[in-house]
Amino acid sequence: MNIQQFIFILLARYKIALAVLLVTVAGAFLITLVMPDKYVASATVVLDVKSDPLVGMAMAGMALPSYVSTQTDIITSQRVAQSVVTLLKFDENPQLREQWRNATQGKGQFVAWMGNVLSKKLEVKPARDSNVIDISFSSEDPAFAAIAANAFAQAYIDTNLELKVEPARQYAQWFQVRVAALRTELENAQARLAEFQKKTGMVSSGYRVQSVESSKIAELSGQLVMTEGQSADLQSKHKYAGSGDTLAEVMQNPVILNLKSEIIRQESRLQEASLNLGKNNPQYLAMESQIATLKQKMADETQHILNSINTANSINKQKKSELKATIESQKQQVIQDLSQRDQIAVLERDVESAQRAYDTVVQRYTETNLQSQSNQTNITVLTPAIEPTSRSSPNMSKNMLIAVFLGTLLGVGAAFVAEMLNQRIRTSESLESATGIPVLVQFKKDSKPLGVKERLRRLADAMKSKLRFRKAVTVA
Repeated sequence: MNIQQFIFILLARYKIALAVLLVTVAGAFLITLVMPDKYVASATVVLDVKSDPLVGMAMAGMALPSYVSTQTDIITSQRVAQSVVTLLKFDENPQLREQWRNATQGKGQFVAWMGNVLSKKLEVKPARDSNVIDISFSSEDPAFAAIAANAFAQAYIDTNLELKVEPARQYAQWFQVRVAALRTELENAQARLAEFQKKTGMVSSGYRVQSVESSKIAELSGQLVMTEGQSADLQSKHKYAGSGDTLAEVMQNPVILNLKSEIIRQESRLQEASLNLGKNNPQYLAMESQIATLKQKMADETQHILNSINTANSINKQKKSELKATIESQKQQVIQDLSQRDQIAVLERDVESAQRAYDTVVQRYTETNLQSQSNQTNITVLTPAIEPTSRSSPNMSKNMLIAVFLGTLLGVGAAFVAEMLNQRIRTSESLESATGIPVLVQFKKDSKPLGVKERLRRLADAMKSKLRFRKAVTVA
């Protein structure tokens, strides 16, 4: 069947197609009128997948795409639906219980049955590429639709919190037992270490095991290194300082800096006085005497600094010798403590291991105990449901469009069924296909009368067709 045949069938059977279309549209119109009004209220919740508020740290599992799908399944679960029944106090409604008895003959549980009833009117849609979930509930009562949607959102939040808190309580009980056992082990290890320290007189510092003598050696060695550094610095200053003018102590001394500034100022005044008064003037001579006095003070101060450096150098040499002797004496004592060092190292490692294990378990116990007492979750109601002002169904415009579309399809189908039951030849191709004989002449209905010229042309065409037919018969 080609397009031409398809069009001819529709034109021939258009009354059937049109009747089916009208019946379909009329039926949809009547059904829409008698259908009860339904209202849909929606509440949206947002999931915080960046961190878990119970432990205060990032949770890798929350970033997986399956996390939002899992939360959607939780919302549609029977546990949440039964929580809604309890939250809305439907279990205390005698009328609903009577409906349950009539529907189930009293079999099963009322809360489960009512939860199934509510779940059928629930629709959960996670937003695309987002952590927002839309919770919609449909009802003939707009106020109840909003109440039920908000109840599902709250029941979901409560259920999500319970799913986190219940395992945390079990873990907290187990960790509490382990904390007590590890505390006993730590106390025993510390007691053994303390007894050994009391017996040997050795102490520990961090991860290094040291006796009293070792601590003294470390302190004396530090003093010796510092003294040697100071001595080398003082010797270098004493050796290369010369007159002391280039020493940092001399150049940075505030007294010397003030004296230098005063000398420069007085020399400038002396130069002016030599031009104005002459070198034999009493004022000029007084100024020269004052400058000489300042230079002498500066030389005395410089010498005082050099003397202090020499004295400090001598003291450092003596101190260095004493420190070396003391360190050598302490080393001899430390050599005698080598075996005790190994024993205290083992005891201290035992204490450290017990301490680490105890701290780890205490930390986990604290976290799980906090989780078991928490009333916070990573879910927040973004937009609570409000009472809808317009119905969601039935939608007259939408139903009419659907009815027109379906009526058209049904009408076309009915037209083809009628054609199959009573087939007609409507085109020359159909005639040629049915008889196997080529079509020679096709008469067409013309609304205009034929003229003489047109009649002659058609007669000539008919005669040509007749001659071709005879030749075809003769050949056959």
